[in-house]
Amino acid sequence: MMVAPVLREIVRQHAEMAAFLWSVYDHHLLHPDENPDMDEERLARLVERLEAHLDGLRTAGEAGRRIAEERYAEFPEPGELFVIRMLAGPPHLRVTSIDLDQVRLYLAANLPKSAA
Repeated sequence: MMVAPVLREIVRQHAEMAAFLWSVYDHHLLHPDENPDMDEERLARLVERLEAHLDGLRTAGEAGRRIAEERYAEFPEPGELFVIRMLAGPPHLRVTSIDLDQVRLYLAANLPKSAA
């Protein structure tokens, strides 16, 4: 079976968008009244987009993980660390099934003090 080449720019965009969408998602869950336009349907679409970007990184395999780590090295922020952690988990792990409190504790404990 022939392996498709990894398009680094596209995979980088997956990593950046997944990190951004996680940040938007988590912020909304912590502050639901700040954006009244974020109803259940929009939130579901946001999660769907986040999952699609994570799947794009998973499809890229080792290159996807490496690119996500490069993004985190350049921008050690919660969203970038979240992406790395999701890629380290089982491939069937979905955002809606994670324990948000545990994720937040992990991110806080593992981010550089200036990013937390």
